[in-house]
Amino acid sequence: MAGYLDRIGAGKVLLDKAPLSYDWVPPSLIGRDEELGEMAGIFSQIENHETSCQAVVMGPVGSGKTVLTRRFAEDIQRHLEGRRKTVITHVNCRNHPTGPQVLQQIALSLDERHPERGFSPGEIIQSIRRNLITHDSHLLLILDEADILVNRDQSDLIYKLLRIDEGKENQGTISMILVSQNLSLMKLFEPAIISRLGQSNIVEMQPYNAETLTGIASQRVEVACRTGSVADETLAKIGQFAAESGDARMAIELLEAAIRRTEKDGRGEVLPDDVRPSTLRKASLEPSSVDNLSQHQKLSLLGICRRLKKAEYVSSGDAHKLYLLVCEEYEVKPRSYTTFWKHLKTLETEGLIETRAANTNVGRGRTQHITMNNTAPATIESRIEREFLRG
Repeated sequence: MAGYLDRIGAGKVLLDKAPLSYDWVPPSLIGRDEELGEMAGIFSQIENHETSCQAVVMGPVGSGKTVLTRRFAEDIQRHLEGRRKTVITHVNCRNHPTGPQVLQQIALSLDERHPERGFSPGEIIQSIRRNLITHDSHLLLILDEADILVNRDQSDLIYKLLRIDEGKENQGTISMILVSQNLSLMKLFEPAIISRLGQSNIVEMQPYNAETLTGIASQRVEVACRTGSVADETLAKIGQFAAESGDARMAIELLEAAIRRTEKDGRGEVLPDDVRPSTLRKASLEPSSVDNLSQHQKLSLLGICRRLKKAEYVSSGDAHKLYLLVCEEYEVKPRSYTTFWKHLKTLETEGLIETRAANTNVGRGRTQHITMNNTAPATIESRIEREFLRG
């Protein structure tokens, strides 16, 4: 067996990588007691079987919107146990940007045998309602990145869901939480929708400060790492650097990169010097923005991410070489250079990479320097790798 593989499973620092994922929901939230209290106030009458509640959660990338709504939904489901059966459905509207797609996800969450074709949106809505009434259930629906759905669907679906019980005998079928990084979300709605959502049902998330970001990193370390393997000074440095953007994702990325650097060196303690501010990039795109890319677009981006974790830019020529290596790693036949170039243009259009012309180091030729200023390379790398590992 090749010696370089001995490091796999060694775990001198890291015991469980799951808490370093953005999809991990901690048992308690650091620095969000006030916002959770606001949510509890909005949903104060949810125990009443004839009541539906609505909330809108807005804030910048990395402010904890998704984890807040997931934590709140799970807590309220547990709180209502034995009094009101509550089903949680979370739909990311970037992955499912049209009304029919969102409805299909809701229907499948309630009944995995629900047909994928053959029903109009109105029929699916009534099917969802019948399912809930039959099982005496209440649906708590979270529409993440809801502004994407609104821009595509003209808010028609949200309006229909808000009126799902109108004129019916049974009331209180669906409660809804809309999540968006677009602080102008409410301006996209017609007055009738704003009235039903309620202007006072808005929870605005502010960026985290250094102390809170340090706490978030510490919380993840307690679950993910060996006891005493990450120094308090290291956590404080992570919080300080991430506070420039107020982005929890940045703190987690810095932590993961520092752990990886430590284990690569064969050490068992993550030191302050392992936290490198050069890896800090202000994120303005959600990691889920890569989910709808094609296989080869993801492979192209994966190679770029791996280089940009350590460098400020990568040339287009090197990006192509990295793409070929990634294809070999995953045993996928690479596409032509022309197709690869088209993939780069798609990634640029999506805002995942930026390119600028530059002189080559050899001869008079020109090349493209690729950077990632809108999202964190390590974050995107982990998300793509997890998808390919799932097969």
